[in-house]
Amino acid sequence: MWNIIYNVVTFISKIHYSILSWNDQIENSFTDKQLHFMVIGAFGIALILVLHPIFLWLAKTGHTIVISFFYVFTVILVVTFAIEIGQGFYGTGSMEFDDVNSGIAGFLVFFATFLVIRAIVHLIIKTYYKDDESESESEDENENKIENKETFFD
Repeated sequence: MWNIIYNVVTFISKIHYSILSWNDQIENSFTDKQLHFMVIGAFGIALILVLHPIFLWLAKTGHTIVISFFYVFTVILVVTFAIEIGQGFYGTGSMEFDDVNSGIAGFLVFFATFLVIRAIVHLIIKTYYKDDESESESEDENENKIENKETFFD
């Protein structure tokens, strides 16, 4: 775990050094706070420009669960690393990458279980409304019922 963190920190440090070197070469030098403001802001906007069209497409195609997965997975990743770093910093446990892997694996298994339950609920709802179709006078009304039916699992 320390090795991975060390490599990430080394990589970030090299980028930081390059930016500081560039900053020293220009006439109007920026403070460290100003550089963080600009670099992190630009990085965030770059991510938005890449991810927003993808998420729009996923939302339009009815794959909002994928958007939820990406968001929650990111939070889980940050939290598990924070826990491990905290353990290493405070000495409350051993800082191991396997702990991060186990935590993420747990989330993936629980998410897969959720998807199975969600699929079953969708199947039941579709089956229920399909049975109502024979009793209904209009197929259009039934399709609207199915399309407008929202549950926690949507």
